[in-house]
Amino acid sequence: QVQLVESGGGLGQAGGSLRLSCAASGRTFSNYAMGWFRQAPEKDREFVSAIMWSGGSTYYADSVKGRFTISRDSAKNTLYLQMDSLKPEDTAVYYCGTSTNIATMRRLRVDFWGQGTQVTVSS
Repeated sequence: QVQLVESGGGLGQAGGSLRLSCAASGRTFSNYAMGWFRQAPEKDREFVSAIMWSGGSTYYADSVKGRFTISRDSAKNTLYLQMDSLKPEDTAVYYCGTSTNIATMRRLRVDFWGQGTQVTVSS
């Protein structure tokens, strides 16, 4: 059974940095896409970033482009999201997800979700 466990959230300051991790288990992810998503209070869940587990292209929402970096460590089966130049509007619960189709992750078509980790950015 696929399990995704996020960690690394917490309180950050505007202009600061946080790094999220997502430990993945339950299958071989080499042919799958992995992504980060977030949901702010009283807002819909939205796409943040995605990457093919095998490497290659990365995708970002316009709101985080140039500030966030997605990466993965295949040896550790872990997905990361490095978040720099944080803004208060980055405050949300962050989820990782996996899918067979990276192109549809922007539309939140995800096969498995993690439980989420809270990120709060103070001004």
